[in-house]
Amino acid sequence: MLRREGSLSWGSLLLPAFASPDDNLSGLSSMEVDDRISYLEQRLQLQEDEIQVLKAALADVLRRLSTCEENGLSLSKRRPDKGIQTGEGQWDGPQRSGHNGVHSRRAWGGLTGAEDQGGCLSYSGHSSCPSPELKRESFKDQRSRTTSSSSSCSGKHTPCLPPSPSPSPTHPDGYVKMFLRGRPIPMFVPDAVVATYSLDTKLELPHKKLKLDWVYGYRGRDCRSNLFLLPTGEIVYFVAAVAVLYNVEEQRQRHYLGHTDDIKCLTVHPDMVTVATGQVAGTSKDSKALPPQVRIWDSVSLNTLHILGPGPFDRAVTCVGFSKSNGGGLLCAVDDSNDHVLSVWDWQKEQKLADVKCSNESVLAATFHPTEPSLLITCGKSHLHFWTLEGSSLSKRQGIFEKHEKPKYVLCVAFTENGDTVTGDSGGNLYIWGKGGNRICHAVPGAHEGGIFGLCVLRNGTILTGGGRDRRVVLWGRDYQKLQENEVPEGFGPVRTIAEGKGDSLFVGTTRNSVLQGSLLTGQAGAPVERGLPPAAVEQGGRSEPGSPAAGGLLGQGRPLPGFEWPECFPLFQDATRSAGFHPNGLVLVVGTVTGRWLVLDTETRDLVAIHTDGGESISVVSFSPDGKYLALGSHDNFIYIYLVSEGGRKYGRVGRCSGHSSFITHLDWAFDSSCLVTNSGDYEILYWDPSTCRQITSVEAVRNQEWATATCVLGFGVFGIWPEGADGTDINAVCRSHEGKLLASADDFGKVHLFSYPCCQPRAPSHTYSGHSSHVTNIAFLHDDSLLLSTGGVDTGVLQWRLV
Repeated sequence: MLRREGSLSWGSLLLPAFASPDDNLSGLSSMEVDDRISYLEQRLQLQEDEIQVLKAALADVLRRLSTCEENGLSLSKRRPDKGIQTGEGQWDGPQRSGHNGVHSRRAWGGLTGAEDQGGCLSYSGHSSCPSPELKRESFKDQRSRTTSSSSSCSGKHTPCLPPSPSPSPTHPDGYVKMFLRGRPIPMFVPDAVVATYSLDTKLELPHKKLKLDWVYGYRGRDCRSNLFLLPTGEIVYFVAAVAVLYNVEEQRQRHYLGHTDDIKCLTVHPDMVTVATGQVAGTSKDSKALPPQVRIWDSVSLNTLHILGPGPFDRAVTCVGFSKSNGGGLLCAVDDSNDHVLSVWDWQKEQKLADVKCSNESVLAATFHPTEPSLLITCGKSHLHFWTLEGSSLSKRQGIFEKHEKPKYVLCVAFTENGDTVTGDSGGNLYIWGKGGNRICHAVPGAHEGGIFGLCVLRNGTILTGGGRDRRVVLWGRDYQKLQENEVPEGFGPVRTIAEGKGDSLFVGTTRNSVLQGSLLTGQAGAPVERGLPPAAVEQGGRSEPGSPAAGGLLGQGRPLPGFEWPECFPLFQDATRSAGFHPNGLVLVVGTVTGRWLVLDTETRDLVAIHTDGGESISVVSFSPDGKYLALGSHDNFIYIYLVSEGGRKYGRVGRCSGHSSFITHLDWAFDSSCLVTNSGDYEILYWDPSTCRQITSVEAVRNQEWATATCVLGFGVFGIWPEGADGTDINAVCRSHEGKLLASADDFGKVHLFSYPCCQPRAPSHTYSGHSSHVTNIAFLHDDSLLLSTGGVDTGVLQWRLV
C-alpha cells in the first residue's frame, strides 16, 4: 500500500509486515518500537493538519483581499450585512468565500455545535434562519478542535458521526456541509430540489450491476512460473487479485475472484483442472490485517475447493507447487518471512504435514520432483536445495557446483523426461543435475547473455530457455545442443516465463507485463496476446470519445490498442505521462506529463501536433470544454491553465491561468454550455471559474443550478454520498457519472469499485461494491455508450473492464 497523504495508518501497516528488525534496537521490544513510531506518526500528522488549516485560512484571506480590491472597497469599511459575529471579533457574513470559494448574497446559516472534524466525515444541513444561540466557529476554535479530534482518532479512521440535521425545507438558500479532516465543505442545493431535500431521505441501490468482463495486463514484472495452458484451451495467469483464464482462439476470458489482495504465485495440479494460487497479506478497509493464504480452486466451475490459512504464512505466499507422482495429494508453499519457511500440506485435508526454515535469502521457486514423491527442490538467491520429506520432517542437501562457479541466483528449475533436474541461473548457465542427486552431470555455460528467467521442457523432450538481458528464446535438443533461437522485441521486455501451447505454439510472458504467442516452426516471437493499456489511457482511466482509436481498441475484447501498444511509436514521450484528454471530435489527444509539458497528438496519423509547457510540475488533469473551444489543464502547482482552441484542436492560444487554490488540482468538470468549470484540489476546496477571463466565480446563483457535462469531481452536491463513514479526504480517488446520467461509479484506496445511483446526494449512499484490484484504484470511466466501465489500478498496474448488466 502506498502512503496516502493525510492518513495516520500507513506506517503502522507497513512496518510489522515488511520492516526488518534493527540490531541497534535490540534492547527494545518490537512492540515498544512500533508504539514509538506510531506516536511520532501521530505527532507528525497533527502538525500536518495544523499546516493544512493555516494554508486554507491564508488562501481565504487572499481571496477576500482580491474581492475587496476588485470592488474598490477597503476591508475596514466592508459592511457586515446580516453577518454573524464570531467570538474572535471577525465577521463571517455574506462576503466570506468559505472553503469552496463561493460567496452568498444572503446570510449563511448557523452551525450545529456537534460536528466532528477529526479526519472523519460529518454532515450538517444549513439554512439562512440561524438560531440565536448558535455562533460560527472562529479559525482558532476550528484548529483546536481539529487537533483534539485527530488525537482522539489515534491513527484510525473511527467514525464520529453525530445526528445530521436537514436543511430548512422552506428557505431557498439551503446547503449541505460536509467535513473532511477538519475542513468544512459547503455544497449548495439546487433551487429545484431545495424545498423538498432532506438528509434523511434514503437512496435506492442502482438499477444496474457490474460484471467483470475483461482484464488487461499480466503480472510479469516480479513473479515467475505463472503462465500455464489448460486442456480447455485456456491459458491461466494472474494480475492484481484476479486469476485470468483466457481462451485465445475464442477471445474470451473467465475470472477467479476469490482473493482479497495481490496474487503472487500460481501452479496447476497434475489433473490439469485444479489450480492453486497464493496471495500477499493485505489490510481491510477498517485497518484489520488480512493474512496471506493459498486458495485451491476448480478451473472449470471456478469454485473454491480449499483454503490453506490464514495463520501459517507470513507477509506473502511466494511459491506453490503440487506433487506429481502420488496423484497430486501434497502441496508445498514458501512464504516471504525472514526465514522463508517451506511447508508441505495435505491440501485436501487442509493439514500441514511439515515445515522448515528454507533460507535467509529470497526463494524464487519451489517444486516437487515429477517421479520422486518425497523429493522437493527450492532455488533462489545463493542456493539450490534438495529436500527429502520423511514423515513430519524435511532434510536438506545443498546443490554442489564443484568446479563450476556458484551463481548469485538460481532463477528457475524444470525436469527432463528421464527425471534429471535442469536449472537456469543469473550467470546465463544451464546446469543439469542427475536424477535424485545434488551434483552437476552436464553444463551449458553461457547459454544466455545475462540471466535465464524461464525454462520449459516440451512434450518431445526438447528444452526452451528464455533470457533476461538478451531477450532470446532458445530451443535446445535432448543432447543440449542449440537448435533454434529467436529474440523478443525490445518493447516487450525480457522473457519472464515460457509455456507450451497446442501443436507447435508457445506462450511467453515478459517482464513488461505482456503475453506473446509464437510458433516453433516459423521461429517468430509472435503478436501480443495480452497487454495493458498505453500509459496515457491508463492515467486517464481509459477515457475515450466516440470514434477515437482508443475507444475502438478497448472494444476489441483484449486485443492491444492499434498503433498505441508499441513504446517506440511515440519516442517524444521522454517524460512519464500523467493525464490525457480527447478533443470532442476524437481526432486530437492531449497528454500531460509529470514535468509540466503537454503534447498534442493526431490520433489518426500519430503525428505530433504541438508541445507546450505550463509550470514545472505534474499536469494532473486535462479536459476540453464540451464545445471544444477551451482546454483546461490542472497542475500540481495549484493553477489551472486555460487555452483557446481552434482548427479542430490543432491550434492553442493561452487565455491565462486560474489562481486561487491553495493546493494541487485533482479533478475538473465543465458545464454543459462550456460557460464555466469547477475544480477540486488536494485540500478539499471546490472552486468555480470563468474560462474566458480565468477569474473565480463567487456568485452562488451563477453556479447553484449549473448542469455539468461530466461528474469527475469527488466533491460536490451531486456526488458527496460516495464518501463512506469514517473516510478521510484521500480515500476516494476518482468518480465518474454515466452518460445517461443515472449511475455513478467511484474508485477508492482499498481496491474497490463502487456503483451508485445518480444523483448521489445523501450521506453514505448505498452501492454495489466490486473487488478485483489489489491496490488503490486510480481512475474510473464509462465508455461513450455506457456499455462498459474501465478502472485502473495503481501498484497492481491492472486495467479492469466491467460490463453493465
